[in-house]
Amino acid sequence: MKLWVNGREVDVTAEGTLHDALRRLGFMSVREACGLGLCGSCTVVLDGRLASSCLVLAGAAEGLRVETVESLPANGELHPLQQAFVEANAFQCSFCTPGFLLSARALLEENPKPSADEVRHYLAGNLCRCGSYLKIEEAVLAAAEQLS
Repeated sequence: MKLWVNGREVDVTAEGTLHDALRRLGFMSVREACGLGLCGSCTVVLDGRLASSCLVLAGAAEGLRVETVESLPANGELHPLQQAFVEANAFQCSFCTPGFLLSARALLEENPKPSADEVRHYLAGNLCRCGSYLKIEEAVLAAAEQLS
């Protein structure tokens, strides 16, 4: 079957979940922690909407546009969100970081100037076992400021 991943058409077997298919394609940023769609580690953008790739059957994504965190940098430059995460040291183990970055980008596309409360509310579906929440919030707010 064919998927459009980060703007490229790719062939992959329809076996398992979208998460499994993306990992087979080498997209190691798509992580699975809970397997229940509750932690945000496997977050991707599927046809313009955030999705838990562990809950989507690979075959159901045939022909759809899939974006992973690898789609964020442009022209060899980090996306402002990625740069803000680096500057705020908004990660420790970074297992959850790709999901947070994609969710934060979706937030800033919907609401370019969110409050701290809005950031916390929007990112509530992403879990960080290391407890970097305050730094993540700081990074998202800094990126919002830079992008506006």
